[in-house]
Amino acid sequence: METNTAILLTMLIPAAASIGNLLLRNHANLRDSMTLGAAAATFATVLVILSNVGNGTTEAFSLLTVFPGLDIAFNVEPLGLMFAIIASGLWILTHIYGVGYMRGNNEDNHTRFFASFSLAIGAVMGLAFSANMFTLFLFYEMLTLSTYPLVAHKGTPEAISGARTYLGILMGTSIGLLLVAVIWTYTITGTLDFTQGGILRGHIAGPMVALLLGLYAFGIGKAALMPFHRWLPAAMVAPTPVSALLHAVAVVKAGVFTMLKVGIYIFGIDFLAETGASEWLMWVAAYTIIAASIVAMTKDNLKARLAYSTISQLSYITLGMALATSMGALGGGMHIAMHAMGKITLFMCAGSIYVATHKTNISQMNGLGRIMPITYGAFLIGALSIIGLPPLGGSWSKWLLIVGAADAGQQVMIAVLMLSSLLNVAYLLSIVGKGFFWPAKAGEATVIRESPTLVWLPPAITAFGCLLLFFYATDIRDFLMPIVGGMR
Repeated sequence: METNTAILLTMLIPAAASIGNLLLRNHANLRDSMTLGAAAATFATVLVILSNVGNGTTEAFSLLTVFPGLDIAFNVEPLGLMFAIIASGLWILTHIYGVGYMRGNNEDNHTRFFASFSLAIGAVMGLAFSANMFTLFLFYEMLTLSTYPLVAHKGTPEAISGARTYLGILMGTSIGLLLVAVIWTYTITGTLDFTQGGILRGHIAGPMVALLLGLYAFGIGKAALMPFHRWLPAAMVAPTPVSALLHAVAVVKAGVFTMLKVGIYIFGIDFLAETGASEWLMWVAAYTIIAASIVAMTKDNLKARLAYSTISQLSYITLGMALATSMGALGGGMHIAMHAMGKITLFMCAGSIYVATHKTNISQMNGLGRIMPITYGAFLIGALSIIGLPPLGGSWSKWLLIVGAADAGQQVMIAVLMLSSLLNVAYLLSIVGKGFFWPAKAGEATVIRESPTLVWLPPAITAFGCLLLFFYATDIRDFLMPIVGGMR
């Protein structure tokens, strides 16, 4: 299969699955099997692209020219291909999990849910393979719109309010700030193509570089930099499968993926280092890392605590870009994969606890670890990876970020990363401790069991993935090396 054809199929297969869900709405088993097949086919197609291209960068191919130098175009480069592998691979597990969760929790409107879910994955694939900022912006907006029905899925006043916050902040930042940055970039350069080393050198200088970076950084609302972070906790009203893939992997990672693409291919790491334009962004990211971690410690609701943890962890990736060093950019890129695997595990475990017990607050979960050992064992592994302890994948991305901070001479940022890890210990391992070492309520051990197999099995698999990533971290680093001009 030709690479260009495969790229288009990664978007068309999920779109076809979305339509198929609507056509098969009265045949639940057939509908869910079809969607699982589409997820597997999408992942297989991404693997074909990997086989064809490896970690090289292909020439862009254009579907439509809007203005000279402004095309809807696609290509393959290492960062986007890694993102596509993660999102499409985890779609398979999350669909299995979603079927178990939606049925086990007696949720309504399954067809609308899985149709929107599939459409969102198609948007992620388009975003991952975008060859320029214009194309990426279009799929970025499509992702926001396709996930709105998922956030509002339950239809309760709380869900509708959360979905409005979600849509308002993400659309407001992207149209009010990001679009301005995109237009400004096109006006001064005549192109929006992602180019090794960036496209802005010689076209902008002085304080204007920092101003343009500010429009991008805060315009990419999905990166959840404070103060534009409230959409993420608001989106936790969605069913847990949405939180698991779209708000632990696809949507939030679309934000920091876009941040890295802008830093590496629009500004250029060397240009940012020479101008010092990203120094202020380091401090904003550092503040978000610490502040969100502190807020997470105050949350009793499990999903709310995980949401603020995600806000903190996303800023690791923004910090990696803002350091303007090769190791910082590589660490940020690796953290996309490492955090995705760890955080999807935690969210799935939260859903498993809810299906089995209908408990949402951590204070109600004493002793559940002994009753649900698989769920809590997976949670422990995911938590240790987020904290950054070996032998789990998160340890390597955090190490590279620390090396990147050292290369930039930013000892304060090293301290921020280390303090953040200690806060991770406090707000994540306390959940595990309550589960395994606190006594359960009288009688709970006789009425509560592990959640259904389709609910506990996917987080058990992703927990194993956290371990596996530790041993393949060097391969991931080498795969990403070309984004900073390294040899293949």
